[in-house]
Amino acid sequence: MEINIPAVKLEVESVFREYETALVSNDVETLDRLFLQAPTTIRYGGGENLYGYAEIAEFRSARADKNLQRKLSRTVVTTYGTDYATAATLFYRDTVPGKVGRQMQTWVKTKNGWRVVAAHVSVIEDPEK
Repeated sequence: MEINIPAVKLEVESVFREYETALVSNDVETLDRLFLQAPTTIRYGGGENLYGYAEIAEFRSARADKNLQRKLSRTVVTTYGTDYATAATLFYRDTVPGKVGRQMQTWVKTKNGWRVVAAHVSVIEDPEK
């Protein structure tokens, strides 16, 4: 298996940026499209454990649309072969000073494009502060 095939890495970096833009603008339609519509898709969030696409979509539709802007840091996208990738990033929000968020995503390439099949988001005290 080849790691970080340049063309594949560019694809995943592009879809990761699309996800980030949708997240901070609360573009629920795009966020829903980028998660695999399957009962096996999982998202662990800051205060929720979501099992299956239906729970994730329900969470997205009810999420507040304020204070979503954030600054990313140390983003790492790694591809494995042509159909599997991970994306990890740290994020900071002005609304939670002294904290750092961590986001991990597992992406799989489907016939409809890249989709998140597992995600984890958490916030901790910023060890750099």
